Amino acid sequence: MSEPRAWSLSRIHHLGLTVRDIEQAIDFYRDVLGMEVVGRRPSVKTDYVAQQTGYPDVELNVASFRISPTSQQTLEVVQYMSHPVEPSQPATNQPGTSHLCLLVDDLRASYNDLAARGVRFKSEPVTITAGPNQGGLVVYFFDPDGYTIELFQPANLDA
Repeated sequence: MSEPRAWSLSRIHHLGLTVRDIEQAIDFYRDVLGMEVVGRRPSVKTDYVAQQTGYPDVELNVASFRISPTSQQTLEVVQYMSHPVEPSQPATNQPGTSHLCLLVDDLRASYNDLAARGVRFKSEPVTITAGPNQGGLVVYFFDPDGYTIELFQPANLDA
């Protein structure tokens, strides 16, 4: 049992992804996936961001998205305009990497639509055959930077 704390977590605020080209990322998340842009800061260069990131005089280009008008969580994409490095390999089996899972109401239709738009998938839709999500459908695909996104259609759409 964990020790009592003087603080607590309340919810996930946002997921942040570092991207190579923010305009390409905006086109993908807004135009291909249909997310709504809810914030845009093309030149963030402040002392607190430099302290937070650990990069002196850092300049960021930031866009935030929401899945739907009722979503509380956002997706934030960030391009480092200063301090650039070579892209990493965000393979799902590498410790320290992650993936974003999005619920969808018709996985096969979304797969067909996204594939027709040139989105690269790891496989065709897969039926989940065991565990708590048995009977659902799932598929992995990649954003323009190779970040893994999962589409998940529960067997029971009320999930």
